This record gives sequence, C-alpha cells and structure tokens, in this order.
Amino acid sequence: QVQLVESGGGSVQSGGSLRLSCAASGDPLSRYAVAWFRQIPGKEREGIAAIDTDGVTEYAESLAGRFIISRDNAKNMLFLQMNNLKSEDTAMYFCAAVGYVARWSRLKRAGYMYWGQGTQVTVSS
Repeated sequence: QVQLVESGGGSVQSGGSLRLSCAASGDPLSRYAVAWFRQIPGKEREGIAAIDTDGVTEYAESLAGRFIISRDNAKNMLFLQMNNLKSEDTAMYFCAAVGYVARWSRLKRAGYMYWGQGTQVTVSS
C-alpha cells in the first residue's frame, strides 16, 4: 500500500504559477502509476495529468499545455507544475496512485486505488 499527502496549494492571481507536490510513503512510488485530479464542489472529480511507471504522460486536452506532471521516484514524490493559471483552475487537487492502470483509464477516477486528502488551489482574477 501507499499513502499520499499533497502540498503546495494556495492562492494565486490569474496568470501565476504553482507547483503541487505529492509525498508518498509505504510502498515505493516507483511501483505505481500516478495522476493528478481536481474537483470543484458539486462536480465530478476530473483527471488532469497522469504518468505511468515508464514515465509516459497523458494530459487532459482542456489544459492546453499549461500543466506539467513529473515524478522523482528516488524521493517518492510526484509533482504538478501549473503555469498561466486561470480562475477556472480553482479546485481541490488530489494525487492518486494504482499499481497498474490501463491506457484508457489513466485520467479516470475509477482507475486509481489510493488517494491523498487534497490541496486547495484558488486563482483570483
């Protein structure tokens, strides 16, 4: 099993940047496919970026290249660099992990077993 703890959220003005971190403990993070999701109250949790154990990445098309997912297996860390933030990026952000995820499930909530508690990102215009 793996435990996940997100950090790095906060308040930022539109056009700014934030870097989210997700610290893993328990099993080595290298054994897991991982991803970032976000959720606005009253809406479905949305998959935004995923990276598998081979380093293959996938992004939600809506991000238009503004976000970058990366992992540091040696430090058991997952990151999300968010650039040119917009008010519509305001949400709770979660990291997630699973031992194996099918390609078509990389950005789907049902594809992941382990979740962090989330970190809030608020973007003001």
